[in-house]
Amino acid sequence: MINEKFIDFIINLRYEKVPKKIEILDPYSNKESLRVTKLFYKKFFNDENKRILLFGINPGRLGGGLTGIPFTDPYHLEKSCGISTKLVIRKELSSTFIYEMIDMYGGAKLFYEKFLVTSICPYGFTKEGKNLNYYDDRSLEKKWRKKITQWIETQKKLFSNNTCCVLIGKGKNQKFFEMINKEYKFFNHFITLPHPRWVLQYRMKNKKEYLEEYVNKLSKIKL
Repeated sequence: MINEKFIDFIINLRYEKVPKKIEILDPYSNKESLRVTKLFYKKFFNDENKRILLFGINPGRLGGGLTGIPFTDPYHLEKSCGISTKLVIRKELSSTFIYEMIDMYGGAKLFYEKFLVTSICPYGFTKEGKNLNYYDDRSLEKKWRKKITQWIETQKKLFSNNTCCVLIGKGKNQKFFEMINKEYKFFNHFITLPHPRWVLQYRMKNKKEYLEEYVNKLSKIKL
């Protein structure tokens, strides 16, 4: 089953060293986070069907870096996914956007039948208590490049036979993905969507348009 393969995959991940003052977000070392992660994948991925992969950047401290589930904070884990948790109930901006989009798409069950949301880098990072993207620190990106490549390759092999994937986050994230995809030829092509955080921080007045862009583009991708 997909859920068993994915859980086995993530709990056996080993992370690289990080530069000083940078900390790794590892939700799978937390019993409650690991418990809800297992429940989530069992609920939505308890089959052998392949999915289209949606790659975010890396988990954030209030979302996937807390629950173990990409773009899913404790609030939406309960409200939208129907999984109760003992984690502190809080919202993350990106998670809120993604689940508004999922609701527009038709709900979590329908969405996750077609898509598996993941990230370019398996772990999140913080520096001085704030989220840090893998590409924000040159030495961090260099140290994690091999691990990131293996992470993408394994997910493509285990969970998707599609020649297309979706990239969430333009700019530096897109440039990095284009570079490694050109070298390793993971996907024939990919679709890029603006990152939710960017939308909510800089284009809040146009949020509905971006939500519609997500739904329209994702709906057109064939399994």
